[in-house]
Amino acid sequence: MQATANWKSHKILMLNTLAFTVCFAAWMFNGVLVTFLVDNQLFNWGPVQVGWLFGIPVLTGSLFRLPAGMLTDKYGGKPVFGALLILCAVPMYLLSKADGFASFALCSFGFGMVGVSFSIGIAFTSVWYPRERQGTALGIFGAGNAGAALTTLLAPSMLNKLTKNGANLEGWRELPVYYALILAAMGVIFLIFSENRKPASSGKSFRQMLTPLKHPRVWRFGLYYFLVFGCFVAFSQWLVPYFVNVYYLPLVTAGLFASMFSLPSGVIRALGGWMSDKYGGRTIMYWVLGASTVISLLVIVPRMEIYSPGRGVMAKRSGVVKAVSAGAVILEEKGAAAVLGDRSYPLQAKPAVLANFDDRLQVFPGKETWQEPVVKAGQSVKKKELLAKGMTRIFFQANVWIFAVLVLVLGTIWGVGKAAVYKLIPDYFPDEVGVVGGMVGVLGGLGGFVCPIVFGYLLEWTGLWTSCWMFMLALSVACLVSLQYVVRKMTKEKELGEMRAVEGERQKC
Repeated sequence: MQATANWKSHKILMLNTLAFTVCFAAWMFNGVLVTFLVDNQLFNWGPVQVGWLFGIPVLTGSLFRLPAGMLTDKYGGKPVFGALLILCAVPMYLLSKADGFASFALCSFGFGMVGVSFSIGIAFTSVWYPRERQGTALGIFGAGNAGAALTTLLAPSMLNKLTKNGANLEGWRELPVYYALILAAMGVIFLIFSENRKPASSGKSFRQMLTPLKHPRVWRFGLYYFLVFGCFVAFSQWLVPYFVNVYYLPLVTAGLFASMFSLPSGVIRALGGWMSDKYGGRTIMYWVLGASTVISLLVIVPRMEIYSPGRGVMAKRSGVVKAVSAGAVILEEKGAAAVLGDRSYPLQAKPAVLANFDDRLQVFPGKETWQEPVVKAGQSVKKKELLAKGMTRIFFQANVWIFAVLVLVLGTIWGVGKAAVYKLIPDYFPDEVGVVGGMVGVLGGLGGFVCPIVFGYLLEWTGLWTSCWMFMLALSVACLVSLQYVVRKMTKEKELGEMRAVEGERQKC
């Protein structure tokens, strides 16, 4: 790492961030395109196939992050990053020729390599900044996550324009071509304007470079990153069909809401890096994991309507039903030997607003009750026989605006968490940022691959779109428990060490 930052450091950071933004926009490409193709019935793909197409680019970009980080540590970021951008433009262009699931998946596997840009950029940025400024620098670089928002925000409108609002659906094939041109152009710019630099560990063999992976700390960092980055990647794509299917929004509007999740998460990462430098990465992770648990719990309840038997109306005496209406049942009551007279049993009417509760803002679950007659005029009834059944309707609106705000907050919090994790890496592994960062990136990227597939299966099994948030709740709790366990263990070891030091001083005296 460099002792002090200078103008060259800032230039490399700017190029790294710009290139990473382009790569991330391409990495999230399938989230919009596949949703568009399925909604317009150009391809007959089910939820599981869609989940795989969302996940395949993420898988590629995850599995190769470790070797990409090692190559960056070995040869420097300029040749590795430049070559990546130009090579990935080829399968992105070939995607425009895809005509089925197999060819689409194969091209997605190829252009998904842009995902390794993260480990390249992390390693290449860290060698240009001193340790005390790496949290901020890596946080600024990580703001390139905002590329996901650019795709979800702009790609739906571009698809509408290219297809002439559905009049020429084959026009979608032009969009991958544009993305391929942008990738290739960025690669040329990077090779021309960047300067190369290697870390002090560049002389090590590849086997020696893998030594830090023996530490359990690396895998714990990977678990945290699986949540704050992997799930961010997954929801950057999954939220588009989520808004379309749950709230019946058009694709462009769904893309806009999805960008509300992904854009702040990328931009806030720079602030997260500064906060991690100031307060410590572990402290920030406590807040991130706690907030992730709470918000996942809040959005776990689905839009729903539940009908249940309610309080009914029973006859107080035996008799004959004289009249039945929506508002009352009139019963001619009879005693042991004579007619006692008429008794009116009032009924609770069905609410007039029953069918349009979505027109109002409902923050909490609501309830409506009414009663419906179950007897007819002239019918004989006995004491305590049911005259009208009670109906209770419990509904939860899961208002789209409240949901969108909670999702925005969650994406922002995860953005801070991403910076906090990568602040911890150079703290513990200052000379192996490429290798350790690459491995943590692999585990985080696997979250982006695994989660859409898990979401697809959960949706198939439960029929609930909110099943993905149930998974988030369980994962957030697991990460929080893991962090608390390690902190308590470290605290006990520190206290034990202090006690031994005091005891040693006493023995000297």
